[in-house]
Amino acid sequence: MKLLASKYYSAMGKYFLLLIPLLIWGCDKTYDNVVDTSTENYQVTSIVGVKDTVDLKVPGDSVLNLRLIFSPQSEVNKPYFSIIASDNSQLNSSPIEMIEVANNVFDKQYILTSQDPIGDYTIKFSVTGFDGINKPVAVANFFFNNGQDNVPPVISNTVIDPDTVVVDTTVVILTSVEVADLNGLSDILEVYFIVHKPDGTSNNNKFQLFDDGNIVNGDQIAGDGIYSRLIQVDETNQKGTYRFEFQAKDRLGALSNIINHYVLIQ
Repeated sequence: MKLLASKYYSAMGKYFLLLIPLLIWGCDKTYDNVVDTSTENYQVTSIVGVKDTVDLKVPGDSVLNLRLIFSPQSEVNKPYFSIIASDNSQLNSSPIEMIEVANNVFDKQYILTSQDPIGDYTIKFSVTGFDGINKPVAVANFFFNNGQDNVPPVISNTVIDPDTVVVDTTVVILTSVEVADLNGLSDILEVYFIVHKPDGTSNNNKFQLFDDGNIVNGDQIAGDGIYSRLIQVDETNQKGTYRFEFQAKDRLGALSNIINHYVLIQ
């Protein structure tokens, strides 16, 4: 089967990433990436307070005690950070300003809660120079366990329309499935199907379904738990009954039940 192509457009910023030697501060993770700001009058030397894993089940572990350290020669006006959750949402409504506690050393706490989704997080640090221009300076990453007992997702209500296709020209088929997760929809990492041909063979490729509200993908409403994808078949496809094997996976790797749906191509 042939997948309909989606068009994506992206713009790349003109930033160059420069990794510099890590400074170890106690048992804390330092930082992942520091943006080269050598043309500016400030340079980050270290980020303190970001561990590889933040676990809400560990007392006090939900408090991020963030520290941003600049070189002694840096002239910093105001540093900020924003936290991007595993579902790509930004936890803070606006950049959080850090407080200077020593010369070119800035601190700020942030508290994660059980309502924040489990998964990989990104902290984006930026600085406003004395010229009033804000620029990114560093990025740190960590995994957050929100302390909730993990429950695998559940899929239901699979739809393939039509489920019988007479192929004398190209035919577009809508596939969709409803997915629920007691840990929240943000806990769902992926929803997909694997196609098994009439002769029983399969390349076991996962074809991702989408809940992004993009009609190009066949999805109507973003974030409603209904994952969809458009595919097309034509006279080159093998005739017979195809088996679509639907499954979902959450951010901790737990797999849902499997639902099989059959399509007859004549």
